Amino acid sequence: MSHASYELKAVARERVGKGSSRELRRNGFIPAVIYGDKQAPIAISINTNEVTKRIHAGGFMTTVGVIDIDGEKIRVLPKDYQLDPVRDFTMHIDFLRVSADSQVSVQVPVHFVNEEKSAIKTGAVLNIVRHEVELHCPASDIPEFITVDLEGLKVGDSVHISAVKLPSGVTPVIDRDFTIATIVAPAGGMEEEAAEA
Repeated sequence: MSHASYELKAVARERVGKGSSRELRRNGFIPAVIYGDKQAPIAISINTNEVTKRIHAGGFMTTVGVIDIDGEKIRVLPKDYQLDPVRDFTMHIDFLRVSADSQVSVQVPVHFVNEEKSAIKTGAVLNIVRHEVELHCPASDIPEFITVDLEGLKVGDSVHISAVKLPSGVTPVIDRDFTIATIVAPAGGMEEEAAEA
C-alpha cells in the first residue's frame, strides 16, 4: 500500500433516520454507511473527532482505511461525505467496501511541476481545466496525486491526459484524450511587447 492506512472504530447503528442522526451528532458521532462488494449496506456511527482528523490530514478520499465494527474489520474507501455548509462539520460519510483486488474509481488531484521551465516564467498563465482527474485504480494502489510536467510548454500548448505517466493498472475513467491544462497568454500585455521587440 502506498499510503499509511488508518483504522476507525465504529458501532453498528440499529436505528436509522433523521432523529437518530441528530442524536448521534449531539453525542459526538457521525452516521455513515458501508456499501458495495455485493453485500448488504451496514449503517454505522463513527467518532466525529477521529474522522475530522483523518479528513484534515489530507488524502482521505484516496486512502483505503479499515473500519473496525465490534472487532469485524472491513476495508473501505470513502466515496462521499457531506459537510454542514455553515459549520464545516462532517454530516455523513458513504464508504465503499473494497477487497485487495477491487477496482475503484477515484478523483485524484493533479500536481503541476516545472512551471519555471515553461512560458509561465515569462508571464504566460496556466489555465487549469481539471484540478482532479477521475481514475480507475486497484483499491490497493491508488495514486495520491498525478504529476503534470510543464517543461518546455509555450503559449497555446495544452497538456492532455495522454501526456501524463499513470501508474500501472491505473486508467482514466473518461476514454478520450481530454485536456488537463493549457498555457495561455495573459489578458493583454505579452503580445504587444513581443510585437515591439
